[in-house]
Amino acid sequence: MKITFYAGAADAAGSPGAELDASDLTAAQLTALLGRDNARLAEVLPRCTLLVDGTAVRDPGTLIGAGARVDVLPPFAGG
Repeated sequence: MKITFYAGAADAAGSPGAELDASDLTAAQLTALLGRDNARLAEVLPRCTLLVDGTAVRDPGTLIGAGARVDVLPPFAGG
């Protein structure tokens, strides 16, 4: 799973992206996993939108496939 962090999420993650070797996860499981070892990112993630292969995920129970591309977009002004 390829994860790309943008703006404040990248700052909180300390990286513009990550590769996860994980099986299918729900959106809630993915955000918990991403924030598990990074308190600052864990604080930002609940306010972020996840785009999975270009489609916004609104339901935390949405299943995300192991080969998906996930963009993590924090809220931003003016948009």
